[in-house]
Amino acid sequence: MNFGKSHLEENNLGKGERFSRAGFILAAIGSSVGLGNMWKFPYITGENGGAAFFLLFIVCLLLIGLPVLLAELAIGRSGRGSAATAFIKAGGHKGWLAAGLLQVLTPFIILSFYVIIAGWTLQYAITSFSGSLYSNADFGGQFDSFIGGYMPIVWQFVSVLITGWIVAKGVSNGIEKFNKVLIPAMLVLLIILMIRAITLPGAGAGVSFFLNPDFSQLTTESALVALGHAFFSLSLGMGILVTYGSYVDKNQSLGAATVAVGAGDLIYAFIAGLIIFPTTFSFGIAPDQGPKLIFVALPAAFSAMPLGFLFGGLFFILLAIAALTSAVSLLEVPVKYFMERLSWSRSRAVWVISLAVFIVGLPSALSMGLVPEFNINGTNLFDWMDFMASNIMLPVGGLLVTIFAGYFWKTAAEASGLKSGWFKVWLFMLRYVAPILVLLVLLHTSGIIHF
Repeated sequence: MNFGKSHLEENNLGKGERFSRAGFILAAIGSSVGLGNMWKFPYITGENGGAAFFLLFIVCLLLIGLPVLLAELAIGRSGRGSAATAFIKAGGHKGWLAAGLLQVLTPFIILSFYVIIAGWTLQYAITSFSGSLYSNADFGGQFDSFIGGYMPIVWQFVSVLITGWIVAKGVSNGIEKFNKVLIPAMLVLLIILMIRAITLPGAGAGVSFFLNPDFSQLTTESALVALGHAFFSLSLGMGILVTYGSYVDKNQSLGAATVAVGAGDLIYAFIAGLIIFPTTFSFGIAPDQGPKLIFVALPAAFSAMPLGFLFGGLFFILLAIAALTSAVSLLEVPVKYFMERLSWSRSRAVWVISLAVFIVGLPSALSMGLVPEFNINGTNLFDWMDFMASNIMLPVGGLLVTIFAGYFWKTAAEASGLKSGWFKVWLFMLRYVAPILVLLVLLHTSGIIHF
């Protein structure tokens, strides 16, 4: 395999295959603002005490998230290759190919079940707007019946088609244009829903839960959950930011871009909290109901709300947009790799990989009810794939990034573009803080250590 400059690599930086400055930041925010912010963040915050957990999450974002984010972007821009070869092209030993290949495999695995959830959001948006979602007050039963049937497979296929269509149009004409429209649209929807939520009767208790910290609620377990989510919410360890970094202009400030992406991720999570918690508290719904909070508890709230069908529909459209912006970034990682490795056209790479994503994801979709035999040690395949990718593969990928950038990358100072003082702080975080924290997350999520 030739890791030098190739004709394809130069083409990838040519017209249509390069981000504009604003387009890159919006695309990077789109990759991070996904179901992690809109679905996972609210329920883990509810399970871990509210405001105190949110403050802890911010600290973790600063300590671990931003340093690793900058490292991934810098590796990508320096290497100008796929996630698989960027480490080597940036100056690393060929042994780092294994780390790169992990960052291609991980987003493929995540995408195989991510598009299933994206399909759920599309189904719920339609049934909310039509009002059929609220025809039966047994929302838990509705959800179980839905995911146990065939319709999730139909919506999974639709999600794959939409994602593939966007990525097939290219970096600037597809990914960038998509995010330039939908990231601002998400913000508008968030603000509309936030205003509706905080003006509900009794919403003040939810706002207080989210914004007034009670540090007695925090545990060591909470700290590790916050660390893990800071990592997950920024799309770290899955090759996305390495791949996106390869499309960034050499004159763009990566430090400024890192801060902008981190701030965007935090703002969207903050507003999502101001939607979820006022709504749940207003209707007497406990905020610690886990993953079903969005698909079971919130529909119950929307059903009791004036014009609930409209606000529920807008909420699930918001979730669908968040899911699809992340799905697009996940698909681009293996697409870039196969374009580089096999000299495939973008269209061929997109549709071959999209078909593979759909086929690999089918057992996960079926394991939710239709074929319960699809399980590993009693855990359905959907949950098992989620666990392996989110709790094992992501932390390992992120740990390898910190080790490479902190200890083996000789041109890290030049690639990062940081001034001497900031570079020393960044390098210290990568060498001595981030690896330890990521390792703790890995040991905790894998079940090796308990608190």
